[in-house]
Amino acid sequence: MIIHLNKNISKTVAKEIAQKYEAVELFTEDKTILITPHSVKKVDEKYLDHIERSWVFDNDMQLASKKYSSEIREIQIGKFSIGGKSNNTLLTIGPCGVESKEQITQTAELIKECGLHTIRAGAFKPRTSPYSYQGMGIEGLKLLAEIRDKYNFSLITEVRDSTHIDAVIDYADVIQIGAKSMYDHGILRRCGKTKKPILLKRGFGSTIQEFVQAAEFILSGGNENVILCERGIRTFETKSRFTLDLCGVAYLKEYTNLPIVLDPSHAMGYSYGVPDLARACMAMDVEGLLIEVHPEPKVAKSDASQQLNHDEFRKLFNTLKPIAKAINKTII
Repeated sequence: MIIHLNKNISKTVAKEIAQKYEAVELFTEDKTILITPHSVKKVDEKYLDHIERSWVFDNDMQLASKKYSSEIREIQIGKFSIGGKSNNTLLTIGPCGVESKEQITQTAELIKECGLHTIRAGAFKPRTSPYSYQGMGIEGLKLLAEIRDKYNFSLITEVRDSTHIDAVIDYADVIQIGAKSMYDHGILRRCGKTKKPILLKRGFGSTIQEFVQAAEFILSGGNENVILCERGIRTFETKSRFTLDLCGVAYLKEYTNLPIVLDPSHAMGYSYGVPDLARACMAMDVEGLLIEVHPEPKVAKSDASQQLNHDEFRKLFNTLKPIAKAINKTII
């Protein structure tokens, strides 16, 4: 249950209601909001005069629900926005991980050539194996920020764990929470304390409800700028790395008020299939696509098999434009 309290309510009464219903308190500029467990369906009559409005839910997808707010949230990323009344589709490209200044500069030149405005790459890599490339760390983060500033881009980069989350928040324009970190409550709660946009990736073994409830940790912490990223889930299929859940995306579009980004690169896992999957993603009329691109994928230190080279991306980009036009979208 979400409860909007009257503006003139005393702090004592507000605290009493919150404690009685085990509610999370959320303070905005003009409202005090209580979010209770969804099992709460009504409040005592003695509190009704203190309540401006309330919403009852069947599950704990509450702040993200269209039942609460029917419009897709508008999120500002640099000079542009996605969601809301905008028709923008954010096309974010870059390598899996930053490896050198030359590599990331070549990527920036490609982004500039295509008229795009966002660069993404990981400085801290949450790898499955301890023996795989773990990223350049803080030096990579500084390098990404240097290139971002030089080209006037927005920067999306991933936080791996709590040891460097403050550094990522300081340097990045959009903080990415990867699939392996979706359940990390320390990261989720810290990201709830910033106002910067958060790109939350779905865990590959997570249900839609678990995914959205992870977003609720951030939203209930006070950060309204959450973007959901579907990047594939683990199924019985072995011929692709994961299975991109476009059915789940249809559900998210229908029932949640959060912008959606799709990641065909991690879902497919093999570069040959990324263009077809990316075109399907664009046709889903979502707010963004994330595509991994590397100057020379065969020598990439991480996720080499799924990254497009620059010529492959140029060809793909030209085929995305008519699809975007057909659904009245502007690629940014």
